[in-house]
Amino acid sequence: MELVHLFVVLGDAASSGLGLSMGQIYAILGAATAVALAGLGSVFGVAIAGESASGVVTEDPDKFGQVLLLQALPGTQGIYGLLIGFIIMNKLNIFGGMTEVSQGTGLLIFISALPIAIVGLISAIYQGKVSAAAIGIVAKRPEELGKAITFPVVVETYAVLALLASFLLVNGIPV
Repeated sequence: MELVHLFVVLGDAASSGLGLSMGQIYAILGAATAVALAGLGSVFGVAIAGESASGVVTEDPDKFGQVLLLQALPGTQGIYGLLIGFIIMNKLNIFGGMTEVSQGTGLLIFISALPIAIVGLISAIYQGKVSAAAIGIVAKRPEELGKAITFPVVVETYAVLALLASFLLVNGIPV
């Protein structure tokens, strides 16, 4: 309940200064949340995997390409969050006249962004950990790259499902 109150207070402050409705503010917050949380998860995930990758490349520079692929995998969640953010911004016509949306519709759009925001944040971090372990496989047995990639791809499945959920939810809301 306190979170709703916070949104109302922030919305009132922003709407008085920017000329935006509460619905528009909630929808923009949804886009920002999807981009920020999924992106933050990717930052942590690629950093975790990057630490392991750096160690491997220090010992064997020829494994750079293999470990770079594994390090990059947790970055996809940030791309998914950005995609949902752009879809929301496009839905609002944010770059050309701003479509008016009711408070309820704005909240629905915000809620629709939560699957990729939350799952993107968490799955990217854990995918970074799994990728770091997979980099260990490549360090010792480079011929097993295919098997090593499989482990972080399993984590990716849930990010893709969250992307699909957010995509369908956002596109199912009429404005």
